[in-house]
Amino acid sequence: MDFPDKMDLENERVLKLIFPDGVPGEWRLKSPIITKEYLFFNFGLTDNLRGNPELDNYLAKLGTCKVEQLKKEQTRLAEEARTILEQTQDLAISNYKTFITTAENSRSIFSEFLRSEQQLDTLVGKLPDLSTQCERFLQDSAELNEQRRLNSITLQKNAQLLEVLELPQLMERCIREGRYEEALELAAYATRLGQHQGHIPVVKSIVRSVEALWHTMLVQLVAQLRTDLQLPKCLQIVGYLRRMQAFGDNELRLKFLQARDVWLTACLEAIPTADAQQHLTKTIEITRINLFNIITQYRAIFPEEEGPGKASLKPLQGVSCNGDRLFQAWLHNKINAFLETLERDLQLGVGSIETVLGQCMYFGLSFSRVGADFRALMAPIFVGVIRRRFETSVQQVNEQFERELDRFTLINKGSLHSHSRKHVDPEQESFAPPDTLLDFYPLAALCNGYLGALNELRLCAPLALATDVTHCLQHSLQLAAQRVLAFYRQEQQAFAGSEREAFIRLCSCLAYDLVPYVQRCVHGVFPPQSLTVHLGISLLQLEQQQLTYLEQARILEPLKHLLPTKVLVQEPTMEVKSSGSVAVPAEG
Repeated sequence: MDFPDKMDLENERVLKLIFPDGVPGEWRLKSPIITKEYLFFNFGLTDNLRGNPELDNYLAKLGTCKVEQLKKEQTRLAEEARTILEQTQDLAISNYKTFITTAENSRSIFSEFLRSEQQLDTLVGKLPDLSTQCERFLQDSAELNEQRRLNSITLQKNAQLLEVLELPQLMERCIREGRYEEALELAAYATRLGQHQGHIPVVKSIVRSVEALWHTMLVQLVAQLRTDLQLPKCLQIVGYLRRMQAFGDNELRLKFLQARDVWLTACLEAIPTADAQQHLTKTIEITRINLFNIITQYRAIFPEEEGPGKASLKPLQGVSCNGDRLFQAWLHNKINAFLETLERDLQLGVGSIETVLGQCMYFGLSFSRVGADFRALMAPIFVGVIRRRFETSVQQVNEQFERELDRFTLINKGSLHSHSRKHVDPEQESFAPPDTLLDFYPLAALCNGYLGALNELRLCAPLALATDVTHCLQHSLQLAAQRVLAFYRQEQQAFAGSEREAFIRLCSCLAYDLVPYVQRCVHGVFPPQSLTVHLGISLLQLEQQQLTYLEQARILEPLKHLLPTKVLVQEPTMEVKSSGSVAVPAEG
């Protein structure tokens, strides 16, 4: 309920009834003091007079007045206002100085209030900045306090912090002095420190430095595998590499083989190559010792797991084989490299093939203990080299025979030695050359060349070369017969009777002394009994297949019309049935 508002409205109505034309002009005060009644009668009931108890009391009083009193009230009020005005004027006249001073003071106070208000406004405008600066100061103070606290803690933990800060230097010293066990412990500690305090820049820097030194240690350990190491040291180094977990199992096998291979290659490259014999001997010795040591080290470090529960190895990236196959491939590669060196040096020429063969066979036999017997791979190399050396020697003999035959003459060639041929028991036959060859020095030189080649072959005569040697001598004797025939055709027109007889003796000596003797020498180098044992056939089959038997009919084919018929009849056993053998042409 709005009772006060209704009362104000009633009061205004009452006042308007009293003063319907408003407050008279003479009631308006000239004085700066304005009463509430004056404001009320001039402007009605103002907002600031509403609810005023004096006004309410005055109106209540008016309500108790009679009509005559109400009629006189306006006059009374006018008299009272005039009296107050007079008093005010008297007061103003008597105290005008005070009013002037008061006005001046009021003006000054008003100016000061205005200036104070402006300053207050400025102050209010600057209060947010002040608040911001205060907050910033509080933050800076808090940071300074925190830094001071951290500095205090740092001072207290100075010894522990120095230990952490010196981790890289300490690890570097351990690596330099070879104390890898302690270096691994420091690296593990730094790793744990980085996991827990990795957000701290100093700790992050220390961890990075330790990781760089960790890689340096890894390179240094791998580099040590490229030096001459014994098994305990290899086990220790590989143990460190396994603890570092830088490589998988197969990768570690590969790194080990690569490093040891570099060291072995360096040892082999350090051997002088001026002398093929010395180079090959040193290569055999170094390869045998060092390769056997590497195999022993590998199998001790990476033992093979046997049984159904054998763990499957993770294959190498980009390599479709496990560690065992990798080792086998590496060993096969090393053996192939040795075989290439062996073949190259043998081709360059060595003084004693039998000595080299004995060392190589011992080398291959020693590797049978590790399941890598490769003697069968060396046999074809030696067989090929010996065959080429024999063929070269026979070729030189052929060239020498041709030169001697070109200088040979039949003039004054009498028979100095008996040409009778006696049957000799094969068990008692001698390997001394026939004396009849001395009458014809080209044949003697040819025989000496054959004996030199066969004596060199006899020191190291593989049974696999029996057929090749026979074919080579077969071809050489055929060439000798053809050159004798060419000599006859060139000189026959100038032959005298004695010279013709001498030439017939030369042909007979070639056919019935030199050829059988060469056959006997071949069987001396390659005994038929040994061939039958190795081939598992009889002597008859060996002869039928023309193995180590010269085809004398083919050799003497160019000279058959020059040989005495009586000799062919007396020596029927020397003719041999022709076989399907193919003669091996001599080099050159």
